[in-house]
Amino acid sequence: MDAFTAGLLQRIRTTESDLTMARETGDDFLAEVEQAELDDLHRLAAEHGVQVGASRV
Repeated sequence: MDAFTAGLLQRIRTTESDLTMARETGDDFLAEVEQAELDDLHRLAAEHGVQVGASRV
């Protein structure tokens, strides 16, 4: 796995975690921001052929 792929997958995991925390704490604004970031990361992964696990938040 190259550095780009590893970094992208790490960012996805971190963003998924941050999104979960925002939802659990009731921070709707932060949840929207994190969801938008996650959507962008998944789009970027798809554009570069990076397989992301099936666990999408």
